[in-house]
Amino acid sequence: MPQRKRALVPINTRRRVKADEDYFPFNSLPVECQLHVLSFLSEVDKCNSALVCASWSCLVRSGKLWRVADYSRRGVFHLGQEGLLVSNREFERWKAWVHHYTHHLISRGASLLTLKASFDLGDQCNKWGELLSHLLENVHCRDLSHLDLNWTFTLLEPLDLRVHTSSSSHQDNITKMDQVNNFHILLARLVHSCPRVTKMRLHFDWSETSVALITQFQHLRILELKYFWVFKGVSPNTLQMLAKSLPNLKSLTLHVLVPLRNLGISYTLESLSLEFLDVSPSRGLVFSCLNLPALRELRAKKIVRGITLDRRTRLRIQSRWPCLYQVLREGTPKLQALNNERLLPSWKEQSYRELTSILQQSCYCLQHLDSWLW
Repeated sequence: MPQRKRALVPINTRRRVKADEDYFPFNSLPVECQLHVLSFLSEVDKCNSALVCASWSCLVRSGKLWRVADYSRRGVFHLGQEGLLVSNREFERWKAWVHHYTHHLISRGASLLTLKASFDLGDQCNKWGELLSHLLENVHCRDLSHLDLNWTFTLLEPLDLRVHTSSSSHQDNITKMDQVNNFHILLARLVHSCPRVTKMRLHFDWSETSVALITQFQHLRILELKYFWVFKGVSPNTLQMLAKSLPNLKSLTLHVLVPLRNLGISYTLESLSLEFLDVSPSRGLVFSCLNLPALRELRAKKIVRGITLDRRTRLRIQSRWPCLYQVLREGTPKLQALNNERLLPSWKEQSYRELTSILQQSCYCLQHLDSWLW
């Protein structure tokens, strides 16, 4: 049977067919779908896409396309360091970018879900706290869910810390109390503007004002409180009240430094919802009682602080503290992991060699800490 010849298609027709195959009717998609696709672009590419056509220009102006305010993504990434001293010219260029970025988010009517920033709120010259408050007042942030805030230092500082001023140093005019007071103002603004935050990481001064404000974030699920220089330590009642006041909290990480004068005190922690607790960054934090029925993982570590104690003083302090093993047996019935090690199902009935080794790294009791160096 003779082979059938293929019909020849004119070259122009083939090109037209291929062009039709390459065409995708993006503008025919629902607006929400178009926004979802554009959301995967970087911020620079989003702005460039506005030049494609009039409809894309309108899309880019949608507040739903601007969900993240990240002030930490530009400045020191090229050296992988924080708090760099730079030339006055470079600092002014970075400062101009910060203000331009803020104006950009406001003009787009950003609908923020994430806010990341690192500014020294005690800086009376640049007034970073006012800048952040201005942002929160002029964008949609009721649905903000993730807050990552370092209010103790600015990513970049000029070599001449105060330009066009007298010889008095910049640091003399920025006190810790200035930082704390401005932090309270900003935190109150966040409570008012962003009540639905679920994930929060920030430095914390443990003052009554700060604790009262942070407990108003009733949707919090993940909380990390980092160390901040304070005049006094954290009282046991304050820590206990904080955990009990957050009914949806699932994960808590604490950076707490117990002052030397407070050695000997211990803490109680209660939460019906908490599933993950990390106190490994803390120093001198000892628990006498845990009531954490949902806790599944705990991280705790002894950190040597270079304190030398005579035996009598050490025994007097340690005699006040129960063994961590006993505290866990009584207060964490669902615990499954300790310091990243999976516990045996029978750990509550009887200790074993691997568990004892973990306790040697994390417990301050007489049995697990026998050293003159703390």
